[in-house]
Order: sequence, then structure tokens, then C-alpha cells
Amino acid sequence: MIRYRERNKKIYRIAHWPIWIWVFFLAPGPLTFDLFEHGPSAKNMAWLLFVMAGTGIAGLYGQLPGVEPRPYILRFTEDKPNPLYRRICYTFAWSDVITFALLNLAGLVIAAVTGVWYLKQIYNYAYFPVYLAILAFGAAGILPRVRPSTKGEGTERRYFYGSVWAVTLAQTLLMLLWKLLPKTHTADFIKLAVYVIALVLLGLSAQAGLLPRTRPILPGELMVAD
Repeated sequence: MIRYRERNKKIYRIAHWPIWIWVFFLAPGPLTFDLFEHGPSAKNMAWLLFVMAGTGIAGLYGQLPGVEPRPYILRFTEDKPNPLYRRICYTFAWSDVITFALLNLAGLVIAAVTGVWYLKQIYNYAYFPVYLAILAFGAAGILPRVRPSTKGEGTERRYFYGSVWAVTLAQTLLMLLWKLLPKTHTADFIKLAVYVIALVLLGLSAQAGLLPRTRPILPGELMVAD
């Protein structure tokens, strides 16, 4: 007989809290851009404290995915109402992932074509329109993991974690190249090529189920989702 946990351990709940701190901390993109460009500021610290307080209170009441006292989803194909807090949290997570990936890609393409970097201007003018558009898709229940029902969780979780892995690792690699490579036009092409190749290879790895939490889920399989 397959056994599954009836309650989440405290260490499990605490371990998921930083994920949601990071998700909401990244939400004001231009402020995050300034953080990576100039280092921490008083505004960054004030926003971080605010996010920690808000997510901490939500976590104490079990209103963050993975921070609940007990698992909400036990069968990945079970048709259950998707709680509002899950839909909100994953909507903001999708907005972070997609917006940062698209704007960084746009900045790389423009720099490779023109030889001039407009990334800061892109974040200042395009970040919130793109971010708000994705939030609207989430509010409409269109994005994976934010639909009214959890019935598609078995496949939707793969899309989510695959996207998170691909974008996070590709952007980490891009940041290293930004620090290590000289500020030349040739280096701009290298950054663009590496970023796109990393996104593609990591996306294919997620599709094949090679990355954590991206393996195929069989219908009716018992497992705890977070």
C-alpha cells in the first residue's frame, strides 16, 4: 500500500518560504534591475522586509504553496478547486519567469544587432506592461497551475518547474558571462548565443523529465505536489 504524508514537516514548510520571498521580491523589475546593476539600496531592503513580513504572515496561515500545514494535492489528476492563494502565487511566479526571460532576450538581441545596450530602458518602459499582461492571463486562469481546477496538475507542474529551471539557470549563466567577458560587440553575440542555447537545451531536458520535478506523472498516481 502506498503511503503519503498527511502533514508537512516544519522544515519542509520553512524550506518553501524563501521561494515565495524571492518571487514577490522580484516583482518590481526596475528595482531588481538596479539591485543587480548597483548593489543593494535602502529601497531594496525596505521592499525585502515588506515581502518577508507579508509572505511570513501568509505562511503562518498556510496560504503559500508548500507552506501549508498539510498537502493540498494528493492525486495529480484529481479535479479539485484550485485555492486562490495558489493561483495568486503561481501567477506572480509565471510573471517573474516570463518577463525577465523576454526582456533579457530582447536586450541581448538589440545589443547584438546595434552594438548598443538599451536593457535599462527596456526594463523602465516595457517591464510593467509585460508583467501586468501576464498577471491578466493568470487572473483569467489561462496559465498552468493557476486554472480553477487542479485536474491538470500532473502535466502543468512540469511546464512550471521546467520553465523555472531553464530561465533561472540560463540567466545565472548570462550573469557570469556579463562579469567575465569584455564589453565588446563580439561578446554580445556570444552572450546571446549562449543564453538561447541554454534555454533550448534546458527546455528539452525538462521535456524529457531530466530536471527535478519535470518527470511524467501517471494518471491516478499518488504523490504530494507543492
